[in-house]
Amino acid sequence: MLEKVQSIIFDLDGTLVDSMWLWHDIDVEFLEQRGLTLPGTYQHDIEGMSFTETAIYTKRLFHLTESVEELKAIWNQMAFDKYSHEVFFKPGAKKFLQYCREQGITLGIATSNSRELVAAVTTALHFGDAIEVIVTSCEVAHGKPAPDVYLEAAKKLDAKPERCLVFEDVPMGIRAGKNAGMRVCAVADAFSAHQENEKRKLADYYISSYEQVLDNTYEILKPKAYAG
Repeated sequence: MLEKVQSIIFDLDGTLVDSMWLWHDIDVEFLEQRGLTLPGTYQHDIEGMSFTETAIYTKRLFHLTESVEELKAIWNQMAFDKYSHEVFFKPGAKKFLQYCREQGITLGIATSNSRELVAAVTTALHFGDAIEVIVTSCEVAHGKPAPDVYLEAAKKLDAKPERCLVFEDVPMGIRAGKNAGMRVCAVADAFSAHQENEKRKLADYYISSYEQVLDNTYEILKPKAYAG
């Protein structure tokens, strides 16, 4: 998997750290405070959206009075303590980051989350020094599945897309990596377990632990040239 790889770009939530579980609770609490109920399709509908796009969508969907920036600030405040104290690495991720650094592979994060929460978790888990580039979807024109955030990360890493390997946990993110012309390894996560078949159809590789990359027990899937 790592042959000819110059740079690795990770999605953050559900991919590098185990954090997807907390957003359901935050969404429920946020809406209950406003006398609203979380629709069953909400998480699916916002998949891949940037933090800003999610705020715009949510404001319109529920006719909220808060501004987009106010919504983002509220969510950051609700999630900050959890990202600082309750979010941990996905299995084998810390060891894999160390290995990549030893091999001279440059590392980046391309996330739909906010920069504030990225900073919270990289500080809490002490891996900020390992990551050379962080790009959020709010900083590019379009969120996932558009390739923008991955292409911008590759540009900042001074790496050609074909020399980049992406790790992602949800279909929209996998599509974004493939649309950027990169190989993509799908990462198992409880939040997206119901999407496993779709993830396997889209990705080039599949892992449940980063240890599988290091010991070469990862699954090789049929190569995809997905665009769309």
